[in-house]
Amino acid sequence: MEKGKVTIIALTILLVVAMLAPAGCVSIPGRGKVAVIPLSGSITSAGGSFLFGPTITPEVVREQLGKAEKDVTVKAVVLRIDSPGGTVAACQEILKEIERVKELKPVVVSMGEMAASGGYYISAEADKIVALPGTLTGSIGVISQIPNLEELYQKLGIEMQTFTGGEHKDMYAGLRELTPEEEQIMQKLVDEYYEQFVDVVAQGRGLSQEKVRNLATGQLYSGVEAKELGLVDELGGLDTAIDLAAELAGVTAPEVEYYQPPSKSLLESLLGVDLSSLAYSIQMRLLGLSGQDIVLLQTLSHTYPEPQYCVPYIPLP
Repeated sequence: MEKGKVTIIALTILLVVAMLAPAGCVSIPGRGKVAVIPLSGSITSAGGSFLFGPTITPEVVREQLGKAEKDVTVKAVVLRIDSPGGTVAACQEILKEIERVKELKPVVVSMGEMAASGGYYISAEADKIVALPGTLTGSIGVISQIPNLEELYQKLGIEMQTFTGGEHKDMYAGLRELTPEEEQIMQKLVDEYYEQFVDVVAQGRGLSQEKVRNLATGQLYSGVEAKELGLVDELGGLDTAIDLAAELAGVTAPEVEYYQPPSKSLLESLLGVDLSSLAYSIQMRLLGLSGQDIVLLQTLSHTYPEPQYCVPYIPLP
């Protein structure tokens, strides 16, 4: 009789626990989700633009990874990256978010057509990296440019008077050539960011600093070359990355959940652009400016050098 009471009490306790436990908190061995997060475009702290297309921002990555982190049914994350890179600070902020989630759940990167420079930077700390044989990756390096607009201003009949407090304050204005000392200042800054890139790759890929520096020439590598050099782990597509993520998480029958980019208005979805960027472009066209004029205007308004982990000649906003 006593034995029967104990059994009833035990079953009652289990029932109560099951009823009170939040949905999804009971983990079934071998079951769970793999979240696939698409990250496409140049990497920047700002949003997309009408001229330069979609972007990857720290805010979007934080939101998407936060969703995967909070969902207890998600056991692993796959980042589908297609990017030529972008600004240094934005890349570093995104990498910090990936490192944080990696402490809780396996993170695997699946590279698309291109995951180079900053696109590779944000991939380097993943548990595993999967690339297609034809993926363009690598381009480990830094670029920073200061436009010299002196002759352009002369042709336009614009004469600028500059007042500074600080010996080198106007070196970024683009109104004159840099002095040899200022060129050294810029090169020192670029070298510092280069070393930071090398450190991330060496740590993330388990390679020596010397080997990474030999690879960090700024050149692109195919997926096949990258695997031979130790920059990626496997060759394959998104399915390969999903299987690998499930294996790392101990999930034998994964349910794959494909995350969608942050919701946009119907008009933004139809046009594929941010409305504020579109409004800016329309305003410029109403003023009679051509696309070339708008690009020139953006150049004139962003003379400060913004060091970038990006493939050169890929336009960034």
